[in-house]
Amino acid sequence: MIMSEKNLIAENRNYWSKRAATYSLDIREEELGGALHHIWLETIDTIISSHFCEKPRGSISVLDIGTGPGFFSVILAEAGYKVTAIDFSPSMLDEAKMNAGVLVNKITFHEMNAEELRFNDASFDVIITRNLTWNLPHPDTAYTEWHRVLKPRGLLLNFDANWYRYLYNDEARILYDEDRKNAKAAGIHNDNPDVDYSDMEQIALEIPLSRIMRPDWDIAVLSSLGFSVYADTDIWKKLWSEEDKINFASTPMFMIHAVK
Repeated sequence: MIMSEKNLIAENRNYWSKRAATYSLDIREEELGGALHHIWLETIDTIISSHFCEKPRGSISVLDIGTGPGFFSVILAEAGYKVTAIDFSPSMLDEAKMNAGVLVNKITFHEMNAEELRFNDASFDVIITRNLTWNLPHPDTAYTEWHRVLKPRGLLLNFDANWYRYLYNDEARILYDEDRKNAKAAGIHNDNPDVDYSDMEQIALEIPLSRIMRPDWDIAVLSSLGFSVYADTDIWKKLWSEEDKINFASTPMFMIHAVK
């Protein structure tokens, strides 16, 4: 059954709102509270600092789009960047504020649609996002908006993967099923009693990027907007936990690096 766009947006928001608490707990335990905290921060900080080599961190404005439980916002505020965080799920924003702890007043939070940003043109030096683009009804519209709110020579860092491609591709389905077997053998459990994952599969069937091989698509769209862009398809080897490398072996994370 094909959903209307209004229903798709509502179902998507509802799904992530249901997942907010447990997803946030995973982020706190696996990333904010562990070694990945420092690995991610060192990687991102090096990229941003090398791009803005003469600007102090406190003068670099960062927009974290689809902040979720706030991982990027927290570690970048901790490092001294000027951070704004948005998400379209109020529940996720509540989790992000809680996870920010003593840094909460150093981050500006907004409930906002990633495809309809309520910011002026050329407002931010950096946009950063993770596991969001694949989930958007109009990712090309989002990229156009992100280009608009970036300052000249602004930097876009997008971490994503070919999530749910197995719904459209037989080979991807075989590899996905193999991931599930390997994860089970390794004692990795993906069960969450509060969430029906078939709901996300139904949403993914309605979303364009589930069926498109990336990051080639991203590079083409961003280049057409005037970005200078490349993709690092090996970044997952550095930034993922050993558990994630098993659990998501067939959908490795890539990083889009784009300069306006």
